[in-house]
Amino acid sequence: MEDEGSAPEVLDLERELSVLLRRARASSGEMARELHPDLEPAAYGIMLRLDEAGAQRATALAAYFGVGKGTMSRQLTALERLGLVARSPDPADGRAFLVELTARGRRSFARVRGARRERYLRRLAGWERADIAELARLLHRLNAPHEPHA
Repeated sequence: MEDEGSAPEVLDLERELSVLLRRARASSGEMARELHPDLEPAAYGIMLRLDEAGAQRATALAAYFGVGKGTMSRQLTALERLGLVARSPDPADGRAFLVELTARGRRSFARVRGARRERYLRRLAGWERADIAELARLLHRLNAPHEPHA
């Protein structure tokens, strides 16, 4: 029986994901630097999550991105120092804090996100809408949390 890990389609997927992830990191770095030259690439993703999901606890953000609490705390502190996010007490638990975009953060993020969408539109100009939707669906499926098989 062929080793599933060395099947041609798995190797093709590995190669294409490697290229995609490398380009995505570079693009996120560019987007973060457009927000502020000192921001790490992860800042764009954090702001995207806050824009789409609303106020979040730092622990929820860390879990969503699969990073440690210390890493998330450091990244949020940088965003907070620049006035892009703010922390406020969590009404459900006075000991915890919620993080959300500030008005400045929303404006800055909207500007940078618009530029990123324009890049996507140019890149996908020749694609059928159904193909774009299928790619989004498959990537969502790939990104969904899953339980390892027993």
